[in-house]
Amino acid sequence: MQRWANPLFHVAAQLAGLSLLCTLLMVLFSITGRLWPSVAITGADAYAGYFTAATAFLALAPTLKRGEHIRVTLIFNHLGPRAQHVLDVVCHALALLMAGALALYSVRLVLQSRSFMDISTGLDATPLWIPQLGMAVGCVLFALAFLTDLIRLLQGESLHNPSGELARTE
Repeated sequence: MQRWANPLFHVAAQLAGLSLLCTLLMVLFSITGRLWPSVAITGADAYAGYFTAATAFLALAPTLKRGEHIRVTLIFNHLGPRAQHVLDVVCHALALLMAGALALYSVRLVLQSRSFMDISTGLDATPLWIPQLGMAVGCVLFALAFLTDLIRLLQGESLHNPSGELARTE
């Protein structure tokens, strides 16, 4: 499972980077439009917001897989190896449940927005299911990342770096 999931996480990271670049471009177009109204792009502010949200959600899974989410280890570091493993499994199972619910409801939101033909209230009148796709895809991949990590933990593998560090951001 890890073999085919890792390329998906890599693509999500690349899409998050591209989305971040698009956010920058939309902000620049918005600024340019204020200076020279003849080159204004309708809805540039809204598109900057859409791309910012897509960036955040698409980056969730790759960030988790790189071990760069903030992890509080106050209790974890005071436990023995067996208790640490049990706590790791329980936390990953709970995180999978929450990420799965988030994924389910975000996919449902996209489907409802598409079926109701929801559009943004701005001048751009963008169909809302299009910018919501970034959130839905990011949430599904986030749940998949927790699932792959949970499977590894249940198989007895360790998520620790070779140095013994859990993450660089503890």
